[in-house]
Amino acid sequence: MCIAVADILLWKNKYLSGGILIGFTVIWFLFEVVEYHFVTLLSHLLMLFMAVFFIWSNAAGFIKRNPPDIDDIELPESTLRFFFKQINRLLSDFYYISSGNDLITFFLTIACLWTLSAFGSLCSTLTLLYIVFLCLATLPALYERYEDQVDHFAGRSSQEMKKLFENFNSKVFDKIPRGPTKDKKLM
Repeated sequence: MCIAVADILLWKNKYLSGGILIGFTVIWFLFEVVEYHFVTLLSHLLMLFMAVFFIWSNAAGFIKRNPPDIDDIELPESTLRFFFKQINRLLSDFYYISSGNDLITFFLTIACLWTLSAFGSLCSTLTLLYIVFLCLATLPALYERYEDQVDHFAGRSSQEMKKLFENFNSKVFDKIPRGPTKDKKLM
């Protein structure tokens, strides 16, 4: 049974999507509200895993079920390869942007990172990651359900933004005095 990420994000399997959302909410609650520490949580989860595995191994004869093989527990190499490939692609993109080939993208990236750092100083990193996850988990399904209304609202918002920019341009930028332009002579 192969479950696609799109099925989870679009809530086609409501139990799995809800379970993932509840799981991340519990993790956020533990770290932010209860102020549980990551190392403590990791230690407790590993202790729980060891206790369950110990009981399962020793009671395998009674429950007539063999404990899992070590190959069932290992992460596949392709998972880590994909993760490192994404990190390398991100670093490559940052290198390309930083090289100065596209100044607009460079300054736009600097502005976005500065805005993100200012927003990040207002809330904790975990809360910011939880908000991002919450948006990723709910917005695609909401967009799919209310696509017509969202597109209509986005179109109206775009037109309003254009009107505001034209108004701002006519009231502010057009009033800035400009000196005469001189033609440069080529030598």
